[in-house]
Amino acid sequence: MKDKKKIAVFFGGCSTEYEVSLQSAAAVIAHIDTEKYETVFIGLDGKTGEWLWYRGTPELIEKDRWRREGACVPVYPAMDRSVSGFVYWEAQGMKTISVDAALPILHGKNGEDGTLQGVLELAGIPVIGCGLLSSALCMDKELAHRIAQMEGIRTAESLTVQKPYDGEKLKLEAQKIGYPLFVKPVKSGSSFGITKVSAQEQLLPAVETAFAHDDRVVLEQEIRGFEVGCAVCGTEELFIGAVDEIELSDGFFDYTEKYTLKTSKIHVPARISGEKAEEIKRTAAVLYRALGCSGFARVDMFLTPDGEIYFNEINTIPGFTTHSRYPGMMKAAGISFAELVERILETA
Repeated sequence: MKDKKKIAVFFGGCSTEYEVSLQSAAAVIAHIDTEKYETVFIGLDGKTGEWLWYRGTPELIEKDRWRREGACVPVYPAMDRSVSGFVYWEAQGMKTISVDAALPILHGKNGEDGTLQGVLELAGIPVIGCGLLSSALCMDKELAHRIAQMEGIRTAESLTVQKPYDGEKLKLEAQKIGYPLFVKPVKSGSSFGITKVSAQEQLLPAVETAFAHDDRVVLEQEIRGFEVGCAVCGTEELFIGAVDEIELSDGFFDYTEKYTLKTSKIHVPARISGEKAEEIKRTAAVLYRALGCSGFARVDMFLTPDGEIYFNEINTIPGFTTHSRYPGMMKAAGISFAELVERILETA
């Protein structure tokens, strides 16, 4: 029997999505075939960003009880590429851990935006999933939309704002876009910092809320219709799961709705024709390749009442919780959670 491949699974991170990462990582770890893979758990402390080799049981990751005395050892990426791993210290001196690949299961800034991927690539550690450039591009809503437009794919009308800005001029620009509109941080995940603005008096407070999450803010036209998504897996050959549909009773698909579904529903497959579903899948594949994605990602779009498709965003590390959209779309296409994890690991 061949030696097991050693995979470093990253979780946590200095992000507002720290807790979601723990849930996603715990679900992925539970479905890794231990007959084929050996796992090394690397947790990133949510406050300090310290890298910790967690040597306890994976069950405590989900409960955020993994940072326990005696269970964690500080580790650092080895800048000697021949190591392809990490270094740590014991009483006897410096030790190394070599791995075959790294699987980041982090969401948002400092994990999904290319920062971690760049460090891993610099250290010679193969990254499972999107690399530095595609991760950075997909996190940047403005640049991602520009690339989509170059591919002939529709995007919402938008305006990017930086400080200092003139509030009165901004109100005039917002009127040109039209209300309601969305105010978003350019780089953010899980809908943090996003506000739906229905009237002018709500605009500037929403802009300041978004600035709390990023140094650039985008004002974006509301697209009438509903959101649809595609779970994409692969690099050279792509497998795309069933198209899903988000049904909202009110507002938008914010953080609370994404992780509780209190007033919204996710329909898998989407309640659309087979022809339109195939068109959405083809559009997702174009976007996935145009933005340099690899391994896996979730492509989100809007479908208008007239049947027009608009690009929304690509999540390069989508949620992997038990009720997350990505595994749900794959399940509807006949791919179990365990098989999905196996396919993702094989892309390395």
